[in-house]
Amino acid sequence: MLPLREAVYEQQLNADEVKPLYEDAKTAARANNTGSALDLALSRCEYLMGRALHYYERKDEAVVHYREGMRLAERVLETAPSSEAWLLRAENLSQACSIGPWSFTVANGLNVEKFAKNALAIDSRNAAAQYLVAARWVFAPAPFHNYRKGIEMMKDILTNGDLDKDDYFNVYSAIGYGYLQQKKRDDARPWLLRSLEIYPTNKFAAELLK
Repeated sequence: MLPLREAVYEQQLNADEVKPLYEDAKTAARANNTGSALDLALSRCEYLMGRALHYYERKDEAVVHYREGMRLAERVLETAPSSEAWLLRAENLSQACSIGPWSFTVANGLNVEKFAKNALAIDSRNAAAQYLVAARWVFAPAPFHNYRKGIEMMKDILTNGDLDKDDYFNVYSAIGYGYLQQKKRDDARPWLLRSLEIYPTNKFAAELLK
């Protein structure tokens, strides 16, 4: 799973070049897991492959992976609810909502926060779930955003969450983005630089810094 995750965040490979890593991750998941653990691993694979396609505007292909990721997470939730299962349900849905269509986004958008909070009810230190709750306030279109609130919630994750490498990147870049939207460039710069220390080739963070 790690080579796939790193490739998605490093953004040095195009989506077609990421696909073999996705296939390798699925093969490894099937070799090392069964039952719910396998479904969760495969759901994570679908989410990451969707992200790779999404970045390169291959949205029709990306949403297929997000829907499969949701299906796998839902199957786990039917028999073995867990913080990770709720997180993957929320993460895949969040990305699918960003693609649309608008009717789908309106009908399902609020469930992203609901599912993330379900994850937090089981594991309050789930940093990725905390991020999803805070991201609403940072990335939502006007008039639904609240940059100040979102930034503070992101900062709280750094002390109240159990963060992995990608979690740190997501939080740092979101804080930088939030400050930029407020025209606070001097405040944004150190957070974006921190995010690029983690993934120096990430194009999203580099474009924000530029």
